[in-house]
Amino acid sequence: MTDSTNDLDLSEYLRLLDAEESAQASGSGNPHDGGQGHGQGPSHRRGGKPTWKKILGLLAELLVSIAAILALYVVWLLWWTGAQSDHQQLLTRESSNWSSPAQHKDLKIAEPQVGEVPVQPSKISEGELMAEMYVPRFGKQWMHNIVEGTDQKILNEHGMGHYVDTQHPGDVGNFAVAGHRNGYGQPLGDIDKFQDGDPIVVRTKDYWYIYLYQSHEIVTPEQVETIAPVPDHPEMSPSKRMITLTTCEPKYSSPTHRWIAHGELKYWAKVADGVPAELASKDASGSVQFINEGKVSPAARLGSLLPVMLVMLAAYLIIFLAAAVAWRWPRLKEIRQGLRTQPDPSFYGFIYRHQPGPALVRAILLVLLLLLVSAALLQWVYPWSTANIPFLRELSNYGTLDAS
Repeated sequence: MTDSTNDLDLSEYLRLLDAEESAQASGSGNPHDGGQGHGQGPSHRRGGKPTWKKILGLLAELLVSIAAILALYVVWLLWWTGAQSDHQQLLTRESSNWSSPAQHKDLKIAEPQVGEVPVQPSKISEGELMAEMYVPRFGKQWMHNIVEGTDQKILNEHGMGHYVDTQHPGDVGNFAVAGHRNGYGQPLGDIDKFQDGDPIVVRTKDYWYIYLYQSHEIVTPEQVETIAPVPDHPEMSPSKRMITLTTCEPKYSSPTHRWIAHGELKYWAKVADGVPAELASKDASGSVQFINEGKVSPAARLGSLLPVMLVMLAAYLIIFLAAAVAWRWPRLKEIRQGLRTQPDPSFYGFIYRHQPGPALVRAILLVLLLLLVSAALLQWVYPWSTANIPFLRELSNYGTLDAS
């Protein structure tokens, strides 16, 4: 047999594809035997599986695919939404002109100040950065932005949101903020771990405000009195400087209630003086260190899967074309020549055997295709579905108090 019969050109590949489909429709084991089913031996015939087993195989593939899509949705909700939120928060901080405590060489502990507590910011527009929040109870590296507003886009992308009609940091009354408990970085995922006296540190451009956790309550979304100037007592005039954190309850299902955490201001300090003791540690030499190192994951720095998808697409096209030139489509040729039986119906098997090259190359190409589809689901399909399908929107655990 000459080399010209060992390889398939593109026209031959397309002809074989049509022949294979015709053979499958007619029940022939060989697309070149005139549909009579008389091949050169048993290798030309199908495996003889009954129809119900073939249908069962396709159904199994479908169920496995659905399970994989659902599992990937959980990955998107619990991980990728957080990476995207962290990315947006990073961009917001980098675009501000706030100083970073971690960059100071001779860092000091900021002493508590006396006198009138400053209120900052005095004015702010919706979506603007208001403050940063640190809660050591949630981890030394826990830090999230607080921006003005509590709509879905803000809470999904910017960390935490400030209820626009409540007081600002340092003000007499109630500084109330909302955040996700599950997904989108889940800034308040550990709100149930608070203990009496835990510090809740709020940093604005120029000041630190150190609140201490006091209590929690679980309410319905309509109980907006929890974010009143005097929590739960809207008829009273405030005399204390309070903070209230609101999030979803329960954590891992549709949020029918809200978990509310309250705290009260202990003291304030100047950012220019250093960092509060609650966010400081000392190394072996006695130097003051800021416990939050500002670490950002590679996924958070990436922010979008589009560059990764372009790289995978380029890799797929290069390997596909190189394999098509070097090896053509050997699996289809073996079927045509009767060296392999006609395969049973299989969606993934169909894609696999229509890739060029030997088995390893075909496997690599199939994996690249599956990764591309997975990335597209994470980047576009799941966000659209969650935004437009009410059931998925509830599962995403979006919820604030109905303060409007």
